Amino acid sequence: MTTCPAISTNSDESFQDAWSKWSEAERLFLLAGMKPGEVGYLSSCWEAFAHQHQVPPGLAPNGEPWLTWLLIGGRGAGKTRAGAEWISAQVRGQPPFATSKAGHIALIGESEHDVREVMIEGPSGVLAAHGRHQRPVWVSSRRRLEWDNGAVAYAFSAEDPESLRGPQFDCAWADELAKWRYADAAFDMLQFGLRLGDNPRQLITTTPRPMALIKRLMADPSTAVTRAPTRNNAYCLSPAFLKNVMARYAGTRLGRQELEGEIIEDRADALWSRAMLEAGRVRDAPSLNRIVVGVDPPASSGKRADACGVVAAGINGEGTVFVIADETVSGATPAVWAAKAVALYRRIEADALVVEVNQGGEMVKSVIYEVDAGVPVTAVRAMRSKWLRAQPVATLYEQGRVHHAGAFAALEDEMCDFGVNGLSSGRSPDRVDALVWAISSLALAPRGEPRVRGF
Repeated sequence: MTTCPAISTNSDESFQDAWSKWSEAERLFLLAGMKPGEVGYLSSCWEAFAHQHQVPPGLAPNGEPWLTWLLIGGRGAGKTRAGAEWISAQVRGQPPFATSKAGHIALIGESEHDVREVMIEGPSGVLAAHGRHQRPVWVSSRRRLEWDNGAVAYAFSAEDPESLRGPQFDCAWADELAKWRYADAAFDMLQFGLRLGDNPRQLITTTPRPMALIKRLMADPSTAVTRAPTRNNAYCLSPAFLKNVMARYAGTRLGRQELEGEIIEDRADALWSRAMLEAGRVRDAPSLNRIVVGVDPPASSGKRADACGVVAAGINGEGTVFVIADETVSGATPAVWAAKAVALYRRIEADALVVEVNQGGEMVKSVIYEVDAGVPVTAVRAMRSKWLRAQPVATLYEQGRVHHAGAFAALEDEMCDFGVNGLSSGRSPDRVDALVWAISSLALAPRGEPRVRGF
């Protein structure tokens, strides 16, 4: 089969990425020089338009050809189109997407409806991935696609794992695995059926969820993992979607999962959970009576030093606290993190810096005063463990008395990984410390006393 002619973009970017940057005049100029057949051929040339994440990887982590390609991506990242084009390539035996022709294929979706409406007949489905003269025939009564070269693809619902018992396949495409009700059972039955050809393989396209099966697949050395956020396919998405939906959910737990394609997990013994933080999230903070910037200075400086936690929060007249900024800085000298904290103090018109002085004592305040001698500094000293200091603050979250005005991904990751033994990484919870100091000074200090003692 003839392959798509190379199109120069003067860089390593894909043709579609380059196309999206060209002006309308440049696009018209390119198309005007083509014959009608060339235009039609170009529009169907997947090699020219595929993003890097839609191209099958070469080898698995074990250095051998992969057995499972796990394509994890956000909504609209082009996962379905990648799956459909991969199936088309398997039927034709088209390199570099396939090494040989596949004659028996499994298509598995969450339900029979999803297989038909999304994977087969959808705008990015298998039928749409074929030219008019190559398109297979969908025999709905038999739930199968039939190609003129004799290849057949069978449609299966993950709701009926037993339907996969018996048939055998050269390859399989499983879509939205994270949504399958009987994921383990359906997946296991599929593995027993992948027994035809020299190298039976499967493509799994899914938006991620922290489920055990996906974790096992990612850890399998024969699995090649590809990730793709929604923004990678922005050219094919509605500008209104990009402007409104992505702006609304950017940085939130839901946005990071559904748009960024991240697997977001909670730690069982953590003081905070993702659900707790999402329940208290607001877009903007109301008028605040008092605002402070919590600062947790590192014990040392340099690239390998702990970060300096810099988190701002405020409280309104009803006693509700709103976290409004996280500008934690890593690998900074005292002069740099002090300047960062003071700059935030000025920008949000805060009332004070609440600074832990266990490490450095008076030197910490001196560094800040060198930046701005007029900044009010409330010095606090830790007398209990980080866990015990954080517990009263976590209780305020549980009571609905603390809200995050916006999304603070790094801070929230740290909060949901902060257990009785600290962070799972063993590093210092600098953002959590700064958060605890700020909220404690606002909501837990004795009445009439601006300082925090015993925390």
